Amino acid sequence: MTRVEPQRWTPPPIPPRSRQRSSAIPLPDLTTIDLPQGPEDVLLGADGAVFTGVADGRILRIHDGKVDKVADTGGRPLGLEWLPDGRLLVCDATLGLLQVDVERGSSEVVVDLVAGERMRFCNNAAVQSDGTIWFSDSSLRRGLDEWRTEVIEHGTSGRLLKLDPDGSLHVVLEGLAFANGVACAPDGSWVAVAETSGYTVLRYDPATEETTHIEPNLPGFPDNISLGTDGLVWVALASPRQALLDKLLPKAPAMRKLAHAMPEALQPKAADTVWVQAYTPEGQLVHDFQGRHPRMSMVTGVREQHGTVWMGSLEGRTIASFRVP
Repeated sequence: MTRVEPQRWTPPPIPPRSRQRSSAIPLPDLTTIDLPQGPEDVLLGADGAVFTGVADGRILRIHDGKVDKVADTGGRPLGLEWLPDGRLLVCDATLGLLQVDVERGSSEVVVDLVAGERMRFCNNAAVQSDGTIWFSDSSLRRGLDEWRTEVIEHGTSGRLLKLDPDGSLHVVLEGLAFANGVACAPDGSWVAVAETSGYTVLRYDPATEETTHIEPNLPGFPDNISLGTDGLVWVALASPRQALLDKLLPKAPAMRKLAHAMPEALQPKAADTVWVQAYTPEGQLVHDFQGRHPRMSMVTGVREQHGTVWMGSLEGRTIASFRVP
């Protein structure tokens, strides 16, 4: 059995919005595409093609009703981004940071070791126009298969890392509570990283090395984030906050150990909801779309391009899109 070592933490009060199951502006009608298990993130190509990575290691390209394999990492691809030279940057949970030639189908490791230690949970990334890469390593202790344990523990060993164009690697932020989605300004004037277990999206200023918040108290668990063509930071909310977990977080760790030991069927689960929000880089909420759909839930990836929002799901078999009203 997995050893659980919970950390005490007093979360901020649950926002009233967390208790609602639909947004004030209804979730628009979704267009869905069935895929193999686990299209965690979504990325758009210049020709309108959609790229995603699935649980068996493949990178898929969806275009004009066809689904083609671009590559097979042999691991578990999560976050996807474009590099300036047209190659695909892949955050592979088990192999590290990869780059993929989408024409040849070849892949190579960019970063798998940090200070001589192998990454356990490479998760999401953002790329500046000059090729600087910002990416998250969710946990020093646990991999993707133990993400629920990481949330129950409130582990704080996540990191935000930076890879310069010359290959220099830097650990920029440490002690993050499940470091997850990453977004950045094209010129690198700010970088955002989501803390899934901290219910927040941090904003880091590389010039001053100061950290503030885009949103300090989200109503749900943030997953991937991305900068849209609309200039907004889009946030995938995988599930609303769970009142029971928030009550247990400040209490004796033994209570969460007992909760973790319960059969999986009795443990708290992600709510059956589709939920994304969008904020200005300064923290103003602009869009909030939530609702239910029979073929889509637990949104873990979100991408806005010219008014269309695409979504992926770590545990689903569907990607979905809608037009921003």
